[in-house]
Amino acid sequence: MSTLLALDTATEACSVALLHDGKVTSHYEVIPRLHAQKLLPMIQQLLADAGISLSAVEAIAFGRGPGAFTGVRIAIGVVQGLAFALERPVLPVSNLAVLAQRAFREHGARQVAAAIDARMDEVYWGCYREEAGEMRLVGVEAVLAPQLAALPDAATGEWFGAGTGWGYGERIQVALSGQDASLLPHAEDLLTLARFAWERGEAIPADEAQPVYLRDKVATPKAR
Repeated sequence: MSTLLALDTATEACSVALLHDGKVTSHYEVIPRLHAQKLLPMIQQLLADAGISLSAVEAIAFGRGPGAFTGVRIAIGVVQGLAFALERPVLPVSNLAVLAQRAFREHGARQVAAAIDARMDEVYWGCYREEAGEMRLVGVEAVLAPQLAALPDAATGEWFGAGTGWGYGERIQVALSGQDASLLPHAEDLLTLARFAWERGEAIPADEAQPVYLRDKVATPKAR
């Protein structure tokens, strides 16, 4: 049985989760601007509660964005530091996918339009559909103005809106069966997605871990 550690600091929430001996434990706090101070103690407490050392961890999963630039960098820095020291691989997971997975876990939503407030009057946007317990991306992830957000081509059935981006809900012209604009990514759901990726052999070396900001693609043309 694998032992996997997951952590996320990409939004206001800071959370960690551990899979060990088939059991999942987690810790979750909404603590804006305190992630850097609290993340390592949270990991240490989780491992202590499970009665294992960090060396027992086989791979480390993390929220690779999109999200707050500083938060995503904190996660990458901690993950790379731990993974290099342990000589373990890492599992990058989309924070939009994590949101969708949480909506599936908590609301039973099988089709989710995940949106994170990207500031600057934009949202990070991705649509996901459940397949055998895993929320899978339909189409592409993007950063865009709320009024430009749309469901995938030929989308059918009921869709659930999840995430802080739905604070712009009156400007997002998408019909929903329900929504939860307070939802933030949770490491427990990140761990669920990481388990699927781990079983498919998708772990990568720590030095290949890269943040995904989505905004990179639009920043350069504006600067010219």
